[in-house]
Amino acid sequence: MAKLPPFPGTTGRRDWRTAFDAIRKLLANGDDTTQVFRIMRALNVGNAPMNYARLIATTQGGRLASEQVELAARFSDPAFVAQFGPGTVGAAYRHFLETTGYSADGLVAVSKVINEDQVQHPYAWFGRRVRDTHDIWHVLTGYQADESLGEACLVAFSYAQVGGLGWAFIAVAAALKSLKATGNTLFARAVWEGYRHGRRAQWLSGEDYEALLAEPIDAARARLGIATPTAYLKAQRELGPEMASYLSQRRGDAAPVAA
Repeated sequence: MAKLPPFPGTTGRRDWRTAFDAIRKLLANGDDTTQVFRIMRALNVGNAPMNYARLIATTQGGRLASEQVELAARFSDPAFVAQFGPGTVGAAYRHFLETTGYSADGLVAVSKVINEDQVQHPYAWFGRRVRDTHDIWHVLTGYQADESLGEACLVAFSYAQVGGLGWAFIAVAAALKSLKATGNTLFARAVWEGYRHGRRAQWLSGEDYEALLAEPIDAARARLGIATPTAYLKAQRELGPEMASYLSQRRGDAAPVAA
């Protein structure tokens, strides 16, 4: 695989002071999504060139990189989201938006803490692509979004998919804190399962998401090798809403996401 130059203006050094400050705040309030982006900026050094090189080495990656579609704009368009028929990935995503109240624009607003995320550069575009497909990954994997457990599992899945020490840092911290908060290993086992499932699945960042949304969701999961998260479902069931969202200040209020 080709080795590409680093992101312009970066030092190549990880900012551990910022990362530890952000993880402390995130573990105190799991709803503070800004801290996630601070951690990514501090620790995901060298990640963008690696993943962009991987993208353009795929069959359709050159076309995707050339077109540079801004997925947040697509996913925020009600007409675009409304077009997908029952049983498709797009229909499940639409249900996700309706039940959670989330939006692609919401992640865009929070992520502006990372200034370079907004610049006109192929690496920045790829970073936005990962950000904007985060909720699609929730839908595909079955990990509930408005829940500490589901987010931690998807973070671990994401680390397996795209690398970046920031993902691992968050997943491990949440899993370790869960041992004391819940008094058992159910949460941690589910997070580990998320990582293993991410390793086994196809590389989701290489997908044409506009085409993927039109696929039947069961067929898409099978094609992509996304397994049923049995440890996650067991943890969710046995921990209950309160402990499954132990990091959240809104715990117990989460609504389930469509499978």
